[in-house]
Amino acid sequence: MPTPEFITSLRAKIGHEMLWLSGATAVIQRESDGKILLVKRSDNGRWTPITGIVDPGVNPALTVVREAQEEANVSIEVVAFAQLKADPPQQFSNGDKCQFLDHTFFCRYVAGEAKVNDEESSEVHWATREEINDLCGERMIDRIDAALDWRNGARFGFESV
Repeated sequence: MPTPEFITSLRAKIGHEMLWLSGATAVIQRESDGKILLVKRSDNGRWTPITGIVDPGVNPALTVVREAQEEANVSIEVVAFAQLKADPPQQFSNGDKCQFLDHTFFCRYVAGEAKVNDEESSEVHWATREEINDLCGERMIDRIDAALDWRNGARFGFESV
């Protein structure tokens, strides 16, 4: 998906300066075998749960429902809010700087054959917990752990980044 219009509009005014953005992550579990849906990002080759930028005025939970359909062709049910955490600041190859406040949700897979459904990813995979440790980076493992532990309450990242 191309850069959202609201970001393009802001960038026209502020250039590459830091943007504080809301992000959302869907940790989608298939009940039949407990596996978690991962996508391999086209831009950096990393395996992640479904993620997306929250548009202004949109509930982050609705964002993950939309992103799951757009990115992986699956319908999901948002079961619980699992974690709120600020990611470290990042700088993209074009010079743009941003920092995300991520909202992580535990979601249940409902329907649809998981497949690459847009240009944001190159592969999809239903992963076991063991595979996740090998495929995902530390930040994504933290989100997955928080989501799988949702019954113990939402986590809030109080550490500084």
